[in-house]
Amino acid sequence: MVVGELAQEKDVVILGGGPAGYTAAIRAAQSGREVLLIEKDQLGGTCLNKGCIPSKATAEAAKQYKHMDHLKNMGFEIGSGHFDFGRFKEYRDGKVDQLRKGVESLCKANKIEVMFGEAVFLSDDRIGIENGHQFDVVRFNHALISVGASGGKKAGLIGASDLFRFSTLPEELILAGSSYIVLEAAFAYHSFGVKTTIINEGETFGLDETIEKELLRQLKKAKIPVHMGAKAIKIDWNGDRTLCRFVNAKGESMELASSHIYMDEQYNGNTSALGLERIGIELDENQFIKVDEWGRTSLSNIYAAGDVTGAPFSAVKAIKQGKAAVEAMMGNEHAAPADFYYLPTIIHSQPPVASVGMTEEVARSENLDYRAGTYVLGGNGYAALTEKKDGLVKVLFEEGTDRLLGIHIIGEGAIDLIQTGVVGLEMAARDEDFLYPNYAHPSLAESLLEACEDAVGKAIHQAPKNKKAEKVKM
Repeated sequence: MVVGELAQEKDVVILGGGPAGYTAAIRAAQSGREVLLIEKDQLGGTCLNKGCIPSKATAEAAKQYKHMDHLKNMGFEIGSGHFDFGRFKEYRDGKVDQLRKGVESLCKANKIEVMFGEAVFLSDDRIGIENGHQFDVVRFNHALISVGASGGKKAGLIGASDLFRFSTLPEELILAGSSYIVLEAAFAYHSFGVKTTIINEGETFGLDETIEKELLRQLKKAKIPVHMGAKAIKIDWNGDRTLCRFVNAKGESMELASSHIYMDEQYNGNTSALGLERIGIELDENQFIKVDEWGRTSLSNIYAAGDVTGAPFSAVKAIKQGKAAVEAMMGNEHAAPADFYYLPTIIHSQPPVASVGMTEEVARSENLDYRAGTYVLGGNGYAALTEKKDGLVKVLFEEGTDRLLGIHIIGEGAIDLIQTGVVGLEMAARDEDFLYPNYAHPSLAESLLEACEDAVGKAIHQAPKNKKAEKVKM
């Protein structure tokens, strides 16, 4: 090993080039600070290289494949409609490379120095970077740790990082769990002809009850087998086949065989090799770094952001947390904390699901008086002409204050439309704030207006109910 001289001093050193890390690096550089970004693998992190982008590329391909019949109805000559997974793989991997190069260009444009290698803290103001036989030491004023988290997949199973990076399509796929990963993979691979099955230990997927019911209907419509309330899941092997044994909700013992099985993983922070015990950074029992609302650790000059700080595991959280940490690090007295109370849930299923705020079950459990309004997308003009009529929009308003409590959507456009709900909740919007504005026509956004009008008993494009919308009293 060649030990380099202490030739560098940086104001800010960032460990990890994922969404939290590179975002924080750019924000720090915008403040005129000298920034060193250390990455042991590839810029963009798990999200860009193994998770978000490959999975959403797969979901998009499945969506377009499913939509081919509609294109034929509109007059397009599609031909055989064969899906070439090999060409898709080239497309998927090409997009990942393209976006990674975009991150590299952003770092270069912001004059951020990037070093590749394994980082370890030598003290609370010095860090070592090992890359092959080279070992460099850098002194810093501030550091941000954004090295992510890793799942503990069982031997013989595929992990989340493998699930959307197949080189060839599997013939069969069992998905055990209730996460968005399970649902996205189930709909996508089923569209490609993969025999797909879901096994869920829980009774629900954690969504609002109305959305949950529609989601289960869509799974049944797609003929994707779903075993809810499964217990005692055990994995075994029989030659090249993986066996999944469990007890179903009826108490019956079942055995399913598949070439590939994925199970939702338990995550731990990627902190074991950083030397944090040497400098006294506090960790929890799962090796996640303990931080406050601004990402501060137990040491005043060291911050952390992203998955390494624990759940929720989300690029949205990572990006916001990275920005908040840098603002606090730079001494901004007005730096806003990273608040994830209204963090949206999104699932790129078919149709997609998006949710933010309080579910009806939570409203009941908190003894709130509320009004619920729903609108089925089948009545929306734009949904009709695009033949994407599956799904609904649901809104909840508090009785008395008229304050928005939550918005839940399953259907085309859900993931873009949910941002309206996020902004509304952050602004403590009331029903009139949604009822008064003009909505583009024809558009899927009108479905939100219809749901809000239903909540006050004034829906236009759905048949009158026996009773006007009434508040739900506890």
